Amino acid sequence: MNDQLLPGWELQGVDERRMKMLALVLRDPNPIHYDAEAVRALGLGERPVNQGPANLAYILTMLRQAFPEHTLDRIHARFLGSVYAGDHVIAGGRVRTTSGTASGETVTCEVWLERRGHGRVVQGTATLRCPVLCAPDLR
Repeated sequence: MNDQLLPGWELQGVDERRMKMLALVLRDPNPIHYDAEAVRALGLGERPVNQGPANLAYILTMLRQAFPEHTLDRIHARFLGSVYAGDHVIAGGRVRTTSGTASGETVTCEVWLERRGHGRVVQGTATLRCPVLCAPDLR
C-alpha cells in the first residue's frame, strides 16, 4: 500500500456565500474573506480569499473518503498559496508508510490541495489510525 495514490476529492467552485458564512462562524473579521474591494485594495487579487481552515477541510474530506474506518491522529500542513471564490480545487494524497500492530494500523500520507491551473496551495502530512487493519477505499 506504500506509495499508493489516493482518490482525489474535487470542488468545482469555491462558494463565496459559504465563505462569508464561515467568516461569521469563525468570527473572522478579516474582510479579504468576504469583500472583493478589500482584496483589490491590498493587491491580493480580484476575488475574496478562502479561509485556511476551509482549505484544510477539503483535504480532511478526501482522507475521510479514502479511509472511512480511520481517525485522524495528526496533520501538519503548510499554506503555499491562496484559494479564491469560484476556484476549482482538488485535494489529493499518497500513502507514504503503513504499520500494523496488535492494536491496529497507522497510515501516514502526503496530502495536498491544488488550485486548478495554479498548482499546490496546501501541502502536508497526515497520520491516521484504525483499531484494526483497514484497507483504504480506493474506488
